[in-house]
Amino acid sequence: MQSRTKYYYLLIFAMFLWGGGWSALKVLTSALPMDIIIFWRFFIMSLAFLPILYFFKKKIVFSKKSIKFILLSTILNILFMVFSYLGIKYSFAGSGSVIITTLSPIMTFLLAFVLFKKSITKRQIFGLFLGLVGGFIMLKLNSLDEFFHSSNIYFLLCAITWAGVTLLAQHSKEHINPLHYSFFIAIGATVVSFLFSYSSDLTLVFNQDFNFWFSLIFLSVFGQAVATTIFFIASGEIGGQKTSSFMFLVPIFALLIAWIFLNEPIEMHIVTGGIVGMIALYFINKH
Repeated sequence: MQSRTKYYYLLIFAMFLWGGGWSALKVLTSALPMDIIIFWRFFIMSLAFLPILYFFKKKIVFSKKSIKFILLSTILNILFMVFSYLGIKYSFAGSGSVIITTLSPIMTFLLAFVLFKKSITKRQIFGLFLGLVGGFIMLKLNSLDEFFHSSNIYFLLCAITWAGVTLLAQHSKEHINPLHYSFFIAIGATVVSFLFSYSSDLTLVFNQDFNFWFSLIFLSVFGQAVATTIFFIASGEIGGQKTSSFMFLVPIFALLIAWIFLNEPIEMHIVTGGIVGMIALYFINKH
C-alpha cells in the first residue's frame, strides 16, 4: 500500500499541472498569434521529452502499424490546440477546462459505442443521460443561436477532438510504447505547425516578458511532458481505471488556479454542470 501511495501523490501533482495549463494558455493567447504559440508549444514539448526518454532508456520500436496512429493523432492534437486557443482566448480558462475535461470522456464513450459497437449497460445509459444534462448546463444550450455565436462551440469541438485522441491512444498501445507515441506526436506536430507558421515571425517570443515564458514552459514542459509521463507510469503501476479517476481533480485545480492567478469568476452554471458531468462519468465507468 505504501508503494502505491507515492503514485497517488504524483497523480495529484500531475492533475495540478494539467489544471494549471489552462491558465498558462490564457496568458499566452493574449500575447501572440495562434500559429506562433502552437509551434513553440510543440517544439519545447519535443525537447522536454528527450531527457525523459534518456532516463527510461527504453528502446524505440517503430512499427509501420503505429504510423497511422501517430499521423492521425498529430492532426487531432493540432486541431485541439487550435480550438482550445480560440476558446480560451474569448472565454475563461477555468470554465473551458471544466467543459473539456468533463465532456471529453463522455464523447469518448459515445464514439467507442458508435464506431466499435461496444455493449452498453443501463447504468451507462443513465450516465450518458446525466452527461448530456451536464453538458447542456455548462454550454448554456438554452438557445442554439447563442451557442453558435459563443466560445462554447470551441470547447465542444475540443471535447470531440480529444475523444478521438483518446481512442487512438488506447489502440496504439499494441504497436508502440505510450512515451514514444507522445514523443513522435510532438515531433510531428512541431513539423506540421512550422509549415503553417514559417511565414510568421517566430522570433517574437524572444521579445516577451517573464510571465509569457513561465506560461509557455509550464504548458509545454510541466503541463504536458511531465504530467503525461506521471500519468503513464501510474497507469502501469496502479491500473488505468484508478489512474483515470484522478482526472476529476483537473477541473477543480483549473478553476481554483484561474480564480487565484487570473481573477476569473467561478460561474455557477459551470460548477453545477461540472458536478453533474462528474457524477455521469462515475456511472459510465462503473462496472
